[in-house]
Amino acid sequence: MKQVAICPGSFDPITKGHLDIISRTAGLFDKVIVLILKNDTKHYSFSIEERKAFIEKCIKDLPNVSVDTYDGLLADYAAKNDISVIVKGLRAMSDFEYEFQMALTNRKLNKQVETLFLTTSAENMYLSSSMVKQIAGLGGDISDFVPKEILGDILERLQKNN
Repeated sequence: MKQVAICPGSFDPITKGHLDIISRTAGLFDKVIVLILKNDTKHYSFSIEERKAFIEKCIKDLPNVSVDTYDGLLADYAAKNDISVIVKGLRAMSDFEYEFQMALTNRKLNKQVETLFLTTSAENMYLSSSMVKQIAGLGGDISDFVPKEILGDILERLQKNN
């Protein structure tokens, strides 16, 4: 049986930190689905279609990784697709508290799903999509924070909004 994992998130936009977790997960599982989830409480800078296209550009060299979108509960997506592993990246203790709560909730909603936590690489510990958007919006250099494949796309949108 192929072992499949989900790497969920909003990826608004995908960062080098996200890509690090996705790449490492791809080395551990037969198949990885990067799942872009919709969260009605968030305001997105990029549409779900744009985020999906960005991720697809960034994972083209990872043959066992695909991208999907879902407008519902992560636990339900896992159940509908017979997936039992969710992989989440952790940057700091504050991430752990929130992600631990989410893991327990997903497990309560779907008894078949387990959450694995991967710690981010040291060079990405401080990195977040929100930080990338703020720096880019103020004209700062984000080339160390986002994959080169999508740098121009991100700058075009975020610097245009100023």
